[in-house]
Amino acid sequence: MLHITSLSEGLEIFKALGSDVRIEILNILLEENNINMNELASRLNITNGALTNHIKKLESCGLITASGEAAGHGNQKICSIIQDKILVELEKSEDFENVYHTEIKIGHYSNYQISPTCGLATDHTLIGEVDDPRYFEHPSRYNADILWFSKGYVEYVIPNFIPGQNRINQIYISCELSSEAPGINENWPSDIRFYLNDICIGTWTSPGDFGDVKGIFTPEWWPPNWNQYGLLKLIIINKKGTFIDGLKISDVTINDFNLDYRSSLRLKMAIEEDADHVGGLTLFGKSFGNYGQDIQVRLYYSPMNDT
Repeated sequence: MLHITSLSEGLEIFKALGSDVRIEILNILLEENNINMNELASRLNITNGALTNHIKKLESCGLITASGEAAGHGNQKICSIIQDKILVELEKSEDFENVYHTEIKIGHYSNYQISPTCGLATDHTLIGEVDDPRYFEHPSRYNADILWFSKGYVEYVIPNFIPGQNRINQIYISCELSSEAPGINENWPSDIRFYLNDICIGTWTSPGDFGDVKGIFTPEWWPPNWNQYGLLKLIIINKKGTFIDGLKISDVTINDFNLDYRSSLRLKMAIEEDADHVGGLTLFGKSFGNYGQDIQVRLYYSPMNDT
């Protein structure tokens, strides 16, 4: 998901979307997931040269990717959509210029309690054996780029290195996640609860465990009948409440935490037995899924003496 916070920031995206042909390209990619450029040009009834210009504009602003793939008649480009959501917020964030950005690797959880089905993997191999929770303690788990479990939780410490004598006004958390079904099942809802410092900030229901096509960044060695990609979700906690992808999920505000430069921040993602849909959780890091990122966090802050 692309998050645009100002008109100037979104200018190139808006330009790219200002074409009927490029909109049709995105519609086809949303429907087909992956498609050869020759076939795409044929469906649009335009030349390959004309299509190339449109693809370059969509690729330059991060909406799609075009990668080479061996084919019967030489290398051909395969087009895939990267961003399936665009969130535009035109209201200026409080103290927008003061931001601390950090990333948390999938394997860098500080606490966990999980039940099978479960497992972890780096970008090149499984860590231990699947469905054995003991391997969540394995030293190699710090290199994990994907993890999954059916019930329980993982908890991460968010590094807080904002300058001294400042308070936290907003928190943005971005991560790719899905359900965890036995095998894969795109219709496998799961209620994922999010906690900050043990306070439940809301729940998002993942629609399924996706494996219809290979994830853009998922390694070639990864089995085809396992989780391939998730959905990129943006969680925002500010003075108005807690939001996912711009939709309010709770009345918990940033003021409920009284956070400053000395505060510890613990983010928990849980699948709980009392949920309506106990469908597990899969977390994707840089080397898996469709978005090529770890858990990204932005802390917005301002001086404590500001009123």
